[in-house]
Amino acid sequence: MLFSDSFKTLTQPAEGEFKDRGSRFIGLLFPVKTEDEAKELIKKIKKEHHAAAHHCWALVLGSDQSFQKSSDDREPAGTAGKPILRVLLSVGVTNVLAVVVRYFGGKLLGVPGLIHAYGEAVKEALNSTEIVEMTLYDVYFVPCNYQNQHELIRILKQFLVKFHPSTKDNEPGIIFEVKPSQINQLEKQILANAFSGIKWVQQISSKKK
Repeated sequence: MLFSDSFKTLTQPAEGEFKDRGSRFIGLLFPVKTEDEAKELIKKIKKEHHAAAHHCWALVLGSDQSFQKSSDDREPAGTAGKPILRVLLSVGVTNVLAVVVRYFGGKLLGVPGLIHAYGEAVKEALNSTEIVEMTLYDVYFVPCNYQNQHELIRILKQFLVKFHPSTKDNEPGIIFEVKPSQINQLEKQILANAFSGIKWVQQISSKKK
């Protein structure tokens, strides 16, 4: 299995606007971590822009962009949600919700015009913000009595990972952070030295320097 140690995303909301034949397309971008978080933002935007004709959106989640959803919100099928999604995928960002709010200007744009307008609104929002690269780390706990912690620390130092002694569930051991691509090799080293195993705790990320 291949692992990705980094991903591109946004650190703050962004906004951009595109106009065509009287219609306004307001592109809104939000960094999100879950689908539920995205759903709440969509509800909030619909309330704030209750007079708008459409609230179309696309959502990408996961370091590998594996979760993808979109909505045309009553626009002709394939003219809004998918163009929004394509822009997000084309720049390689994830953990991002993009919503385009349309205020209808009275003139129909046709299928090509809608596809162009929804995509351009997202591009305008992206142009107003910074895309950052984040490095992924998985946090693990290794049960280990105090007498043997020096040997475990020696192994961890070979992989240049962050670590510190900890007590989890009243059990002494070591907490450490490691990139996903390193865990298989590191786990083999830990088990080969007679430690009982490792327990996954959580996944974190930090801005890549």
